[in-house]
Amino acid sequence: MTTSVPMRLAAALLLVFGAGCAGDDDADAGMPAGDVGTPTAALESITADDLLAKTTVLASDEFEGRAPGTPGEEKTVEYLRSEFQRMGLEPGNPDGRYIQNVPLVGITPRVTASITAGGQAVSMRGQSDYIAQTRHAVPEVSVENSDLVFVGYGVVAPEYGWDDYKGVDVAGKTIVMLVNDPPIPDPNDASALDTTMFRGRAMTYYGRWTYKYEIAAEKGAAAAIVVHETGAAGYPFEVLSSGFQREDFDIVTPDEGTSNVKVQAWVPVESARRIFSAAGLDYEGLKQRALTKEFEPVAMDARASFHIENTLRQVQSRNVVARLRGAELPDEHVVYTAHWDHLGRDASLEGDQIFNGALDNATGTAGILEIAEAFTRLPEPPRRSVLFLAVTAEERGLLGAKYYAQNPLYPLESTLANVNIDGLNQWGRTEDIVVVGYGNSTLDDVLAQAATEQGRQIEPDAEPEKGFFYRSDHFEFAKQGVPALYTDNGVRYVGQPPEYGQAKRDEYTTNDYHKLSDEVKPDWDLSGAAEDTRLLFLVGYRVAQADAWPEWKPGTEFKAKREAMLGR
Repeated sequence: MTTSVPMRLAAALLLVFGAGCAGDDDADAGMPAGDVGTPTAALESITADDLLAKTTVLASDEFEGRAPGTPGEEKTVEYLRSEFQRMGLEPGNPDGRYIQNVPLVGITPRVTASITAGGQAVSMRGQSDYIAQTRHAVPEVSVENSDLVFVGYGVVAPEYGWDDYKGVDVAGKTIVMLVNDPPIPDPNDASALDTTMFRGRAMTYYGRWTYKYEIAAEKGAAAAIVVHETGAAGYPFEVLSSGFQREDFDIVTPDEGTSNVKVQAWVPVESARRIFSAAGLDYEGLKQRALTKEFEPVAMDARASFHIENTLRQVQSRNVVARLRGAELPDEHVVYTAHWDHLGRDASLEGDQIFNGALDNATGTAGILEIAEAFTRLPEPPRRSVLFLAVTAEERGLLGAKYYAQNPLYPLESTLANVNIDGLNQWGRTEDIVVVGYGNSTLDDVLAQAATEQGRQIEPDAEPEKGFFYRSDHFEFAKQGVPALYTDNGVRYVGQPPEYGQAKRDEYTTNDYHKLSDEVKPDWDLSGAAEDTRLLFLVGYRVAQADAWPEWKPGTEFKAKREAMLGR
């Protein structure tokens, strides 16, 4: 590293105090009064200034966008390790290290693709008209003249009586499917969705692209194309295409990833319309037909070919992990997570090349550092142990969290909860805090009590159709049955008009999400971030102290997994 950690942090603090953009006057607003369940000194240690200082370090150009397998990873891991050590936390790995190795394979593809429809070639330019990749960690993958089949939303959901593959063998073919869940109209209200089918507006796992590629592999398809529409996906196509033909990662597996579908592709809706039209099909009409249980796959007069040459490299990436040993029940754990990685740098660009990832997720990583330090300010440790886990490769498919969940350092059956931070509020204090996946677990109730003490309240996610619950690291814990809490910014900003929160959220998604411009900005106000971080500290602290364990609530898809794990 070119400078020492203390020197960089000191420099960042000078920047913070000079800029005055962290909301100093409001830094301690909403602090709960001290009581048995509220360790005031620990809470007071979580400040907007400290969050900004740590974020500024992590999002600096020196860290080169924090991509796995780069010098940016080396600097990030060393910074996090040194911070945990400075706090006096013990190494989180039982082998005596602050590191859990995560074996990844880097895959840099060179992709060519072509589609013919109605006997004519359809213009397909990589990055603008399509993107494609493979999870097969082999030198070369080809799909030649594969018949296209439209399979609606690509869903097989027996509990809803739904099967988009009925009567058709798609083995060896290229399937084309729509993004998200089928949005089934409410038969009694044409302006609403049927909440008895795929949870209405709320996305289920069937709507995630990961599921769609998984079912494609299960059905034996050679390639799978997801049609991207910004509203349904929750982000513009550029979020995907910005990484076209850049290195991607997967966890090293004995089968070299060949259990995955050969080719995973996306096309923007404009490309899909051209392909369908050339094949003599009405895209909008077929999309409407796909909203019924009676839908049957449609063979298209079209064929696709893909050729992918891979450059492979083995990457030993790392999760960084620290532990505060519990006073009474040290073998039981509460786990905090935040992903330290971002998109790195793109040397092919002129000018700025670094994707700094300030909000996503330097802020969240700063958040768990602040929470970790707050736990060290307690007069005595909590009853149970607390694990602070900064995970790698979230941007590559939740890989660090997935690896931990499949190879836990401490048994998941004695892991009470996961509290995840993926982005903190940069726009000031709010009267509320949003729970992504509201109603899933009793962790909501713990959060609600802490929010009440701040004079705030919790709210459900206003955009459940975008499936945010399935898009961050806590989901890998949830899939294994561990109750998980994931919050987002509140929407009612103190002193701002009602539309302010959504407007700022839309502004970030359009202008900064996964773009070069996600940097620390002079107008940031992290007073609300500090309040939210204190709330999440309290949730973990109270779970670590309580007699009762958190539980999934009835009807949640993860409840059966947890009960089986605990032998109930």
